Amino acid sequence: MKWYALLVVLMVGLGLQAQEEKDIVVKRTLHLMGSTFEISVVAPTEEIGYINIDEAVSEIKRIEALISSWDENSETSKINRNAGIQPVKVSRELFLLIERSKKISEITDGAFDISYASMDNIWKYDGTMDKMPTASDVKASIEKIGHQKIILDPDEQTVFLQKEGMRIGFGAIGKGYAADMAKELLISKGVKGGIVNASGDLTTWGTRETGEKWMVGITNPVEKNKIYSWLPVVESSVATSGNYEKYIVFKGEKYSHIIDPRTGYPTKGVTSVSIFSKRAELCDALATAVFIMGRDSGIHLINQLDGVEVVLVDGDNKIHKSAGIVFDTNQYVEK
Repeated sequence: MKWYALLVVLMVGLGLQAQEEKDIVVKRTLHLMGSTFEISVVAPTEEIGYINIDEAVSEIKRIEALISSWDENSETSKINRNAGIQPVKVSRELFLLIERSKKISEITDGAFDISYASMDNIWKYDGTMDKMPTASDVKASIEKIGHQKIILDPDEQTVFLQKEGMRIGFGAIGKGYAADMAKELLISKGVKGGIVNASGDLTTWGTRETGEKWMVGITNPVEKNKIYSWLPVVESSVATSGNYEKYIVFKGEKYSHIIDPRTGYPTKGVTSVSIFSKRAELCDALATAVFIMGRDSGIHLINQLDGVEVVLVDGDNKIHKSAGIVFDTNQYVEK
């Protein structure tokens, strides 16, 4: 999700005293999947820590080769090339990711939809757009979108896009999935704790080398240089979707770069959404969906999902939350 201007501020690198075992935190920042990844691991030595991080990077690159719609050799690209022509047999891993994506589309009433990649780019956020698109242009831009048009055959393990010109893309779920897979690999290698932060789609396990919990800070929407509340992220994940940086203004009205795939129009009324759950993949997808659904519908949905919570900032910079979130606002900490 390239649009993130993070509501979530990761508290890493504070209080890095060694335990009796002399564990340290080793961290690297890399450019992967077109975004910035920050991988932190708890390790007995710096050398071992960097070896662990290299293994995580290899896993993320493997995921990118699988789901990239820019790589002509990827399974995703093959699906897109055969839209409206024929089903494509894919690996079980990609099939299951698409299957899970379709289920998220169903529970969000299409607010999340990997076929959004079929949308014509009629909204420009590079400073070149000088007028609103027409209603007919907007309608035409979304004609090929619809998770119902993604046909899965579990017996043959094939994927078929019904309409010619359809495309799928994993921009709103792929980095979360990659973070989850890198985490699983590191846990299997015996890494005691760490964080994989994929441009704001982050997942944690274990504790810091001091034994303390990994924490994220919710930014005060009125005083953005202060933390509104710290929240623990224990064996869990968080992702944030926001419209801080990419938007356009017509006649004094602000239009977000986050487009509702059902209508073709930018989403209004929400500034940022942070989702907390066990898996970064789900956080990634639901952050986008709730942003599009809006405050009331989005929070209502999250309150019905076990193990999922949300913190939402509306267009008036007011903070809203799901039932399971408890804020500790006794301290306002400078970022």
